[in-house]
Amino acid sequence: MDGILVINKEKEYTSFDVVAKTRKILNTKKVGHTGTLDPNATGVLPLLIGKGTKLSKYLIDHDKVYRATLKLGIKTDTADIEGSIIEKKEIDLKKFKKHDIEEILREFVGKQTQIPPMYSAIKINGKKLYEYARKNEIINVEPRNIEIYNIALENVNYTENEIIYTVECSKGTYIRTLCEDIAKKFNTVGYMKDLERIKVGKFNINDSITITKLEKDLKDENELDKEKYLKNKMITIEEFFESKEKIVLNKKNLELFLNGVKLDNEFNDNLYRIYDEENNFIGIGKIQKKLLKRELIINEV
Repeated sequence: MDGILVINKEKEYTSFDVVAKTRKILNTKKVGHTGTLDPNATGVLPLLIGKGTKLSKYLIDHDKVYRATLKLGIKTDTADIEGSIIEKKEIDLKKFKKHDIEEILREFVGKQTQIPPMYSAIKINGKKLYEYARKNEIINVEPRNIEIYNIALENVNYTENEIIYTVECSKGTYIRTLCEDIAKKFNTVGYMKDLERIKVGKFNINDSITITKLEKDLKDENELDKEKYLKNKMITIEEFFESKEKIVLNKKNLELFLNGVKLDNEFNDNLYRIYDEENNFIGIGKIQKKLLKRELIINEV
């Protein structure tokens, strides 16, 4: 099987755990993911299966949508629920009406810089930031450019001083840092109590499946139905590129194309789905300066 399997990662699983378990369930070594989720975070984790691993470079810059719970009045060293409490500060959330909270959240919409949390996997001088943090070593972390496209209040728990919001953001946005920055606007401290990734690019949580359910379903299926079951769950490589225009190559041009020869073409510069004359999907071609060349070959018929 080749393609993309959209997993809804459960709590306590690391992204590596999900990959390892999927390899075992599907009995294949070729499984990868396109971006980690913290063990306590849940939600969308696209897995690349078989030849689908070739798609990784097309998935790294996708925007994301998260649902986050911000706990106000408490700061932890990791900026999430896993850390040790390092500061407490009074907050009376009842002073803020719903429209006041929405107004504060809207202040974060737009392009901005953000300093990644020290407990992250970003590498500086060959070491991950959390390695410095665990040794209490001070390291200068440069701010990064991010963009918040939209942020919306979902619920307010005045008793627990918690705010639940959804945020649509660019690659590289740290929601833990965003939670701390929002807390500052309330003149207090805060941490990310809960996080669910509900969308990555075109992959939505509504189309996902947990590892637990995947394993159970495949055990319940008989051998003949397993392939059909997985076909229904997976996004094929052809489907992934369905928005790209189609080019059909005759036998001679297809042979040249597969051998790496650049072909004259009048289409605009872009990626294209390539097919043979029998309408078999071959892969992806790329046109630059009116020349078509092979980009990603899936089926060499």
